[in-house]
Amino acid sequence: MEKQILEITERTEFGKGASRRMRREGGLPVVVYGHGEDPKHYVVNYHDAFLMVRGNANALVTLKSDATEQLVMVKDVQRNPLTRSIEHMDLLRVKAGEKVAVEVPVVVEGEPAGDAIATIELMVLPVEVPVQEIPEAIVVDVEGVEDGTNITIADVKFPADVTTDLPEDEVVVVVAVPQVEALPEPEEGVTEEGGATEAPAEDAE
Repeated sequence: MEKQILEITERTEFGKGASRRMRREGGLPVVVYGHGEDPKHYVVNYHDAFLMVRGNANALVTLKSDATEQLVMVKDVQRNPLTRSIEHMDLLRVKAGEKVAVEVPVVVEGEPAGDAIATIELMVLPVEVPVQEIPEAIVVDVEGVEDGTNITIADVKFPADVTTDLPEDEVVVVVAVPQVEALPEPEEGVTEEGGATEAPAEDAE
């Protein structure tokens, strides 16, 4: 895994106004906690942080200052509900080799047989994994899988050292041909658009 480094500076101003000013200047407020130490508040470069978490909710990052380096994992990202821009990040202190509990997204790969399609029932899987081996996704192969197949936890090929406490019969992906409901026949005297049909005109005498 390529080492991702974020330069940090200690945060000295707090409050909504200070946070907005910080973001306008290209900074992002973060808090670092865990391993029995007091939480620490820092500022990192917004653009660098954005690139690190894009598509990877469990990004592993090395925080670097003039004096120290600290390995952390992204634990939570708060975004603006309208613009979706990042407003704050929570970072968890970790140590190389330790196992962590994370949620990893599920993606499907391949094409099922015939007209069947794959529907993901569990969008994320809770797993335990060494912190430096966290996968970006759990891949489920549906190539050639027949209609009516339920792919369960027991069928998923997890990467090495990745485990889950979910039961083996938990359904992760369903492969099935979509069922198209037939439209009801229009009632007599009613058109498909819902209007009444005109009665045939009687012959004029």
